[in-house]
Amino acid sequence: MTTTRELRDRTEPITMLTAYDAHTASVIDDCGIDILLVGDSMGTEALGYDSTLPVTVDDVERHTAAVARGSDDALVVADMPFLSVGVDEAETVRNAGRMLKDAGADAVKLESGPHTVELTERLTQLGIPVMAHLGLTPQHVNQLGGYTRQGTTEAAAEEILSLAHAHEDAGAFALVVEHVPANVAAQVTEALDIPTIGIGAGSDCDGQVLVISDVLGLSKNAPPFAEQFGDVRAAMTDAIEGYKTAVEADSFPADEHSHIEDGLDDLG
Repeated sequence: MTTTRELRDRTEPITMLTAYDAHTASVIDDCGIDILLVGDSMGTEALGYDSTLPVTVDDVERHTAAVARGSDDALVVADMPFLSVGVDEAETVRNAGRMLKDAGADAVKLESGPHTVELTERLTQLGIPVMAHLGLTPQHVNQLGGYTRQGTTEAAAEEILSLAHAHEDAGAFALVVEHVPANVAAQVTEALDIPTIGIGAGSDCDGQVLVISDVLGLSKNAPPFAEQFGDVRAAMTDAIEGYKTAVEADSFPADEHSHIEDGLDDLG
């Protein structure tokens, strides 16, 4: 996508955050963030699951549509959930196409591997822009044995680099690199013409992405590579406790929060 390629050429790194609802998307968009990722992280951050695996295509479509309605300028990328791609090519195309056609996304993101190279090429041929994702891929948590750092051996790092080239050649417009050594991510970035967006991958990527609840300070268990830039949990707690106290003290609602209609005092 030409806009993303132009972002790589500017001085400032690309900025990306996750969003799952219209209000949050609107605030992020107003702050000038470049890309909104409707991540399958909604499973743990918005839907109350223990992992991303239970997230469905319907979940992602619904939340993507909300984010698209809430934003004006940012590129909206829908994260394809577990088993929504790769099982059957026709079903993959239909699922990804729904995100653009019905939900209003600009692109989709695939957790990538050898099996997604041809899928990436097919989707891009059909006009569905694809953001690839290598390194730690949370949908493979059971196979990986946890959310562990990837690319820590020469063979593993070489595979990431090889797959990065393959997905670029297949037409991916950008690549997320997650939880890999910074020197590996730097070499991947140097080797590609498409932009890389890092998360737990050092500062040499072309951009950075984090989960919005980690940035806002809502998460109870943020990953080691995240940083809390605010304390929204404390602000929410203060507001909710203030509301509870006001209701229990009969100070809310006050006169200004309701109205009296003349002639309605003697009903029945």
